[in-house]
Amino acid sequence: MEKLIFSESACGAKFKILNATNGGPWHKRHANDQYRTNFEDYKAARFQYSRNHDSASCGVYGGPYSHDISCIFPNFDADVNDPTSYDFACTDESILIALDAGVKTFFRLGQTIEHQIVKHNVFPPKDFKKWAEICEHIILHYNYGWADGMKLGIEYWEIWNEPDLDDGSEYKRTWTGTRAQFFDLYEITAKHLKGLFPELKIGGPALCGRFEWGEDFLNEMSKRNVPIDFFSWHRYNNEPEKFFSKERTAREMIDKYGYTKAESILNEWNYIRDWKENFVYSLEAIHGAKGAAFTAAVIVGSQDEPVDMLMYYDTRPSVFCGAFDIYTYRKLKGYYPFLWYGKFYDLESQVKLKEKPKHVEAICGEAADGKRLVMLSYYREDDSAPGITLSVDPGKKGKFEAFLVDPDHDGESVGIKEDLVFELKPQSVMLLKEI
Repeated sequence: MEKLIFSESACGAKFKILNATNGGPWHKRHANDQYRTNFEDYKAARFQYSRNHDSASCGVYGGPYSHDISCIFPNFDADVNDPTSYDFACTDESILIALDAGVKTFFRLGQTIEHQIVKHNVFPPKDFKKWAEICEHIILHYNYGWADGMKLGIEYWEIWNEPDLDDGSEYKRTWTGTRAQFFDLYEITAKHLKGLFPELKIGGPALCGRFEWGEDFLNEMSKRNVPIDFFSWHRYNNEPEKFFSKERTAREMIDKYGYTKAESILNEWNYIRDWKENFVYSLEAIHGAKGAAFTAAVIVGSQDEPVDMLMYYDTRPSVFCGAFDIYTYRKLKGYYPFLWYGKFYDLESQVKLKEKPKHVEAICGEAADGKRLVMLSYYREDDSAPGITLSVDPGKKGKFEAFLVDPDHDGESVGIKEDLVFELKPQSVMLLKEI
């Protein structure tokens, strides 16, 4: 029998934002004759932030009329100070629907990835200073009421996305310019925006995962005295420990170049065995119990790692969404790790983990009334791996209701127990709620 044991006392630590995501609710407040929505389920999950990257590829968010700089400011030669140069309507709607669901927007300033054979908007801007001024006016619209705008207090503003993705290749999908050109764009934009809006968090570059490129970026920004409030990066893999290792590496790299106060934000991540022969397998896994267990393992395991925020990729209507069915908008097994983690925001403190078996990740929290909540995942990349018998000690005696996701269960209650011993299949996620 394997053992999972927590401390008898809470440690005072709060729960980090680990169930943020890319993509808001799939919902429209008008013109929705063929009615589908995941609004209430999305709201219930208590996603803290929705990053709006790649939203311009989804009609539910406004498609090619939303979010990207080229969508909001379609004619780069237009007057940057003229409100009529901007098309905010669809982006406004998408952001406000997310706010209706209690979710703040994490605003990516840049362009959607272009997989097409001909590129249109992932080139270096013709005028870097003007591009920064366009970003300035977008911030003015959403935070300070400019151009019939709003005062939403959007905190996070990210400069570009994955400029390193195809560095050194002729086939470039996110940034067709050179590394040096991007460094110049980032410097000009970050200094311009931070100088005007010191209260906001300006960061980037949404590194695709090439840490050598990221180290070069941080080194150069440090030399140029460029402010960085957060360093954002991406990771796709098939073992939770590989994520935790990169979380530690990212923090060390950020600190190495003097940005010790900058947040480390992993704002794209998901299960991928590989991008070639096993890509279809990976997508199938994302949509089932394996994807759910993997998602839960990365979320709960990251609580004790040096990362400040996780943003799952994604909850857009896409093949990477393990939370909602792309056709019916109904909940999938992968929805429950987000729903269950959202419950930890109501708790007073984390309870430290004392002992856990291999392949199990878990967290425990304590409410103001002393009652405890446990979330655990038994994830195996090996599809032939056996199940386990797991004894859970939440650090105190009590009655706990158990909820289960596995190949045969979809988040429902499986009973109330005092003796917390469970037979778990591989790819299981469990929530234990003291009653």
